Amino acid sequence: MRILAVESSCDETAVAIVEDGRRVLTDCIASQVDLHRIYGGVVPEIASRKHIEAIYKLADQALSEANMTRGDIDAVAVTYAPGLIGAVLVGVNFAKALALALNKPLIPVHHIRGHIAANYLAFDELKPPFLCLVVSGGHTMIVDVQDYTKMEILGTTLDDAAGECFDKVARVLGMPYPGGAALDKASQGGDDGKYTLPRSKPGSNPYDMSFSGLKTAALNLIHHAEQVGEKLDIESLCASFSAAVSDTLVSRLVQALKQTGHKKLAVAGGVAANSRIRADVLAAAKELDVQTYMPPLSLCGDNAAMIGAQGYYEYLAGHTADMSLNAYATKSILGEQL
Repeated sequence: MRILAVESSCDETAVAIVEDGRRVLTDCIASQVDLHRIYGGVVPEIASRKHIEAIYKLADQALSEANMTRGDIDAVAVTYAPGLIGAVLVGVNFAKALALALNKPLIPVHHIRGHIAANYLAFDELKPPFLCLVVSGGHTMIVDVQDYTKMEILGTTLDDAAGECFDKVARVLGMPYPGGAALDKASQGGDDGKYTLPRSKPGSNPYDMSFSGLKTAALNLIHHAEQVGEKLDIESLCASFSAAVSDTLVSRLVQALKQTGHKKLAVAGGVAANSRIRADVLAAAKELDVQTYMPPLSLCGDNAAMIGAQGYYEYLAGHTADMSLNAYATKSILGEQL
């Protein structure tokens, strides 16, 4: 089954064609990073307009690269939630029009489910059940993937997402957008024990997380140094901050692996590209004798191939939509599939 998939939840316009949920025939991405870098972050209105400009041409490019015509498509999958509402609407409306014109099934895909499915493209042998750590710019959670479309959230951040904190601290340090990648690079030569930063333990759920206190502590440290004329060791501050985020994630991940008994662990989302988090997860999994799956960096960020992968399994589960499909800025990964 060949699915044309569309992703437009933030600042990447992407169209891919995926076969049977596992094989990427083509994955085309039009990045807006250089444009939004001027503003230090994504400007929603500009992102939406750029999606409109790029999406039709990108779909034609995807078909051309796969040596396919529109008639060769078996279904259309699209990110319908969550994301910047204007941006998501562009993708949803394009996918609806394409599915209607071609008389093909329309498959709505939750963006975070797509990130998890990126692992299916990288590892053909990976099948549920497994545990997944999702770390992206807007979401941080530990998910028990019981089946391709049946999942349980064991823990989540109660405030800021890990990726959001990386970007905010990087921005205050004067690093270019996207800040998370720049902060990770700067941390490589630093001493991760030089600055003491908090590891929060919120609420009664041992798997829940909080990053707002850590973000505030780092920002206060930076502002205080500016006020008293103190020179910061930027590399060590970045290393210390990365260690605090990673410790918060990995400690809960270890506990969840022990409780669930899972012997397979996947990592998903843009922040899964962070070198400290990747190293710490691998080390913890090795100690627990758990098989670890981490997608290549090209599949960590937003892309349409992951939407096509998850779309295949949503289709098999009967999760299709009609022309009333809408876009949602927020929606639980466990939310009703339309």
